[in-house]
This record gives sequence, structure tokens and C-alpha cells, in this order.
Amino acid sequence: MKNDLKFRITADGDEKDINDIFEMLKAYNLSNREESKNIPLGIFYENEKGQKLAGLTGETFGNWLCIHYLFVNERLRKDGLGSKLLLAAENEARHRGCKYVFVDTFSFQAPEFYIKHGYDEVFTLADYPYTGKRHYYTKEL
Repeated sequence: MKNDLKFRITADGDEKDINDIFEMLKAYNLSNREESKNIPLGIFYENEKGQKLAGLTGETFGNWLCIHYLFVNERLRKDGLGSKLLLAAENEARHRGCKYVFVDTFSFQAPEFYIKHGYDEVFTLADYPYTGKRHYYTKEL
């Protein structure tokens, strides 16, 4: 490495910069890992006007369902809607040939929810971002 390298440091979240690095990493990863497709998954609960009240998004990737987001409107919580969304996602993942699920959540969100549904904590980031915790879970389907 040359001693005269100069780094450009940014704090603007420029989409082109981010995409450039993503595309380079993606090309490297695709040339070195086993082939597998990312297939998006979305399950939504909407009112009669089409307004989303709850939903789950993620993707299946090889043997894995990766849950990105699960949200239930506060008025609808405690009625089992989140459990139904999670079960629907797990069933679709099985249908797609998945064997495992991965999800992360903050301490103030839903750790107990995932534990109740058979998820095992694999690690926790403490002091995230400063004083909270971010929990990472997996489950065998």
C-alpha cells in the first residue's frame, strides 16, 4: 500500500457511494460463495382502505428466512396478530425449502416475543447504540 493514499471521509450517506461499495462486495461474494437466490417476502395486514396496520418483511436466502421488519400497530397488539404474521412467514419459508430463521430486535421491542416462539438467542450487542441492547435470534424450522 502506498504511503500517499488519501481517504475521503463523508457523513452524507450518499447513495452512489454506498451502492458502489455494495456492488463491489456483491461481485466478490458471488464469485466466492455457493449459488443462492434472495427472494423477498412480505406479509401485510391492511384495513379496507389499503392502509397497512401490521406486516412482516424479509427474504429467503438458501436455507434461511431472514426477517427484516415485523411491526404491529399498537392498538392491535396483544391479540395474536404478530404471532400469526410470524407463523405465516415461517410456513412460507418452509414452503420455499428453508430450514432456519434469523432475526434481530432491540430490548425495547420484542425479545420475549421471539423467545416465546421458540427462537434461541445467539448473541447480544450490549451498549447499543449507547445503553441499550440488540438481540440476535435463530430458530430451526
